Amino acid sequence: MSALPFPASVYAARLARAGELASAAGLDAVIVGPGPDLRYLLGVEGDTIERLTALVLVPGADAVIVVPRMELAKVRDIAAGELGVRIADWVDGEDPYALVLQALPSAATRVAVSDALPALHVIPIGERTGVRLELATPVLREARMVKDTAEATELARAGAAIDAVHRRVPEWLRAGRTEREVAADIAAAIVEEGHETVEFVIVGSGPNGADPHHEVSDRVIQDGDVVVVDIGGAVPSGYNSDSTRTYAVGSPTDEQAERIAVLVRAQQAAVDAVRPGVTASEVDAAARTVLSDAGLGDAFLHRTGHGIGVSVHEEPYIAPGNDLPLHEGMAFSIEPGIYFPGEWGARIEDIVVVTADGCRRLNVAPHELRSVG
Repeated sequence: MSALPFPASVYAARLARAGELASAAGLDAVIVGPGPDLRYLLGVEGDTIERLTALVLVPGADAVIVVPRMELAKVRDIAAGELGVRIADWVDGEDPYALVLQALPSAATRVAVSDALPALHVIPIGERTGVRLELATPVLREARMVKDTAEATELARAGAAIDAVHRRVPEWLRAGRTEREVAADIAAAIVEEGHETVEFVIVGSGPNGADPHHEVSDRVIQDGDVVVVDIGGAVPSGYNSDSTRTYAVGSPTDEQAERIAVLVRAQQAAVDAVRPGVTASEVDAAARTVLSDAGLGDAFLHRTGHGIGVSVHEEPYIAPGNDLPLHEGMAFSIEPGIYFPGEWGARIEDIVVVTADGCRRLNVAPHELRSVG
């Protein structure tokens, strides 16, 4: 039975598409190191270590993967058996960069590397090829941004699983417990509800909620705290969830309730703005305008969203100045937030997938401020 999350034909099509995009960009080759790009193209992550693993894509030619023989078992059946990717394996004491050069066209002048390939390998490859390497990000981004039906299905699976966790948060979130204790319960539930890995757990209570990237601490949650809970993980196929809800331990103040109600409206305005042809910056502006009109514009410290797939954060980025038009199949978060340093913060986040005439929201757990404890 195949170890691939999707049928081999899906990965064959992805490899072909990446080759077409590389050719259209005028590239002679693309070198992909371990990480999300390799997982997208081959269904395996690979290991970023001192030993070189690299997939070499040359438009119009068979792909080659250079891999240490000690790592060969991870890719042999998938690459050679199902996708027809040629394997060039090596052992310690041999020169893996010579294998990369052998896979490149002899007259190559434009070679791009994935952004996850370590400098430890990028510099020797550049020195040996004699060409100025460039980033393959534009090519690989174009391939990954638009999700196919199978990818959208996996993102929906991940979204439903993280919604199930949010519905259970009131079991653990109460005064007298630390953020770390609550986070441990949430992490266990992320796996229980169908994820293979826990990618992150943020429990930001009271003033810690005013830090958008706070994770957890030993702060004891108090009655009256507003608490940001931002959580996500990867389901077995490698596709990720990411959803944020804001809770009140006990009763919020009238000001807190009013401001969070505005935030919920801002998030909905951005969701309503999503459709093919609209730019990423226009979606961002939809949320930002609602907050600004309510006098909360300065409290919104970050972009409205980010793409999601085999990475938690990938393109497209829903941010000011990004004039990228949206296309059917793009998947990204909508997550405006408001932050009041030293006091409290709030954020509401869903993943959406662009449809022919709007978008499909993958997270449906209640958005309104929920009192717990």
